[in-house]
Amino acid sequence: MSISPAEQKPVKIKVHTSIRNGNEKETFELTTFGRYYEKNGSSFLQYEEVMEEGTIKSIVKVSEEEVLILRSGAVSMRMVFQKEKKLRGRYETPFGQMELTTRTKRLNHSYNEETNKGLVDLLYELNMQGSNAGTYHMEITFEEEK
Repeated sequence: MSISPAEQKPVKIKVHTSIRNGNEKETFELTTFGRYYEKNGSSFLQYEEVMEEGTIKSIVKVSEEEVLILRSGAVSMRMVFQKEKKLRGRYETPFGQMELTTRTKRLNHSYNEETNKGLVDLLYELNMQGSNAGTYHMEITFEEEK
């Protein structure tokens, strides 16, 4: 079953990620355009990111208790987030695959029908190949394009 274009809303998306590892802090920001829609009780954000390695398609699926981030294209990634749970994921590049685990400390999401604005707020610890990669705070905000 596909979603008709009328049910998909064009949105402007901002992804703000900050990473703390010891005393070091890095921040990344992405502003892009994509689509927002709801299907089978879940909300979806779809967008593309152009990087040196090529184009990456991202899907963020938000349900009541879980957030799933899928990326495909130049890199392939699958990460699942559930509050207070340690879950496995994977990250694939042309150079090989890495095992990921996330332990989610905070998972909030909201969507306001009146303003057509939404938020996905994730705070998690990330391990890559069994080593601590830091504490990540990812905030995805989006609003309907008029």
